[in-house]
Amino acid sequence: MIAYEGGGVNGNPLYHWIALAVSTALMLPIPVAMLAGWTPPWMRKRQAGMRLHAYGILCIYALMLVNGVPRIADASFETVMAWMGVGFGFTAAAAVLFLLAAREDSGARTAGAVEPREG
Repeated sequence: MIAYEGGGVNGNPLYHWIALAVSTALMLPIPVAMLAGWTPPWMRKRQAGMRLHAYGILCIYALMLVNGVPRIADASFETVMAWMGVGFGFTAAAAVLFLLAAREDSGARTAGAVEPREG
């Protein structure tokens, strides 16, 4: 078993609190705003998969939570590993959602000026 400074395997909980605070401040506002109807400027031309992009980012944020909270609670090694398995599920869900969003974006027309048809 690996022992750290405090004797536990999870390290200093302050580092996990900082990581969760930073990820909450950086990752949570944009997908929530996207689900409320706001469109980021860099995604204005491909809005078809907007909700799928937002849900994918929320899955990555959930990954941060399921990896950080058990360590903050100083859970046992088995509990931390079980929640890491759940985190892999969130990673796979995010990958699928991003792929579906890219597929929707490529199949949809761009939200720009429409050119006249010839004929």
